[in-house]
Amino acid sequence: MDKIYLDNAATTPLSAEVIDAMVDVMKVNYGNPSSTHSFGQEAKILIENVRRSVADYLKVSPSEIIFTSCGTESNNMIIKSCVEHLNIERIITSPLEHKCVAETVLDMKKRRGVEVVYLRPNPEGDIDLDKLEEALKSSDKKTLVTLMHANNEVGNILDIKKTALICKEHGALFHSDTVQTMAHMELDFADIPVDFASCSAHKFHGPKGSGFAFVRKSSGLKALITGGPQERSLRAGTENVCGIVGLGKALELSILHMTEYSGHIKSIKKYCVERLTEEISGVKFNGRSAGEESLYTVLNVLLPFKDPMIGLKLDMRGIAISQGSACSSGAAKPSMVLMMLLNEDELENSTPLRVSFSHLTTKNEIDALVTALKEIAKDFTIENTNSAYRQ
Repeated sequence: MDKIYLDNAATTPLSAEVIDAMVDVMKVNYGNPSSTHSFGQEAKILIENVRRSVADYLKVSPSEIIFTSCGTESNNMIIKSCVEHLNIERIITSPLEHKCVAETVLDMKKRRGVEVVYLRPNPEGDIDLDKLEEALKSSDKKTLVTLMHANNEVGNILDIKKTALICKEHGALFHSDTVQTMAHMELDFADIPVDFASCSAHKFHGPKGSGFAFVRKSSGLKALITGGPQERSLRAGTENVCGIVGLGKALELSILHMTEYSGHIKSIKKYCVERLTEEISGVKFNGRSAGEESLYTVLNVLLPFKDPMIGLKLDMRGIAISQGSACSSGAAKPSMVLMMLLNEDELENSTPLRVSFSHLTTKNEIDALVTALKEIAKDFTIENTNSAYRQ
């Protein structure tokens, strides 16, 4: 049975070129980048070359790129250091954030007494930036705003530049979780005055265990992990050289092929929306995920029947898909994102699915998904018919 992978928002397969680049580093450039001999300095040069490439993509200074293990570490480092070292007393966020942001914010509330203000989304999943401005005007406390650029479940995109300008106008720091948009969209941080952002390489066909934090050099952020001068003294510890090189190669390929990849994925997503709408009566799409204004890699589907086992049923048919964020995949209840956007009837009687695409996704794979969902839906139609007959 050929297997179909439609969970690219959780992670993406490594590009062959990325694997080759990483293997070369593991074979040849195994020196410690902090060592002064040639082995170490050769490894150090590789890291700095990637740092410059990332900085060029974001149009920032190389000194503002701090390599980490992933977006979760980057988000934790930024939020916790803002509270512990920059005297942040209040955090403005939303209920739609990734768990690594949501739980870190709650931790700062519990352990540091930080005030937390939540901006409630509208039924389509958008954040009202007028409400952000009102919240910023309502207090003189030193504030951090943390709002993700694109939602990892429903794909709604924040106007990141407008948000950053509002924060700047009111003297607040602005952090954006950019894990889902980094390397998928053009990002110009010379034009967008965001203070902090995050990245995970495995979201764009790079390796797991490699990411970075963008830290505006004027911010004054300090290290949480201490014990060495690595990463501008913001993250102590020996660098993951092959992982950083893999991140760099994946970013290079993503930028080189961004127009081609995005065009293909948009057409696949449009095809998926059309096929599902044609073949499954009553299907809906959550947030703005079915629209052109959403993140093109994500489609959040609401099926017109309740089936908690649908993920397993699709997996048994060789189709890998998610019912929500990968970080919440073991949860018995819907994610906070869907609980905010769906009404009681939809939560009780419908089944959400997150379909996420890459440049490797084909129309044949979408056809296979639709066929499988039709078969599963047919079982519920028969069950409902028999139930009505018994009554």
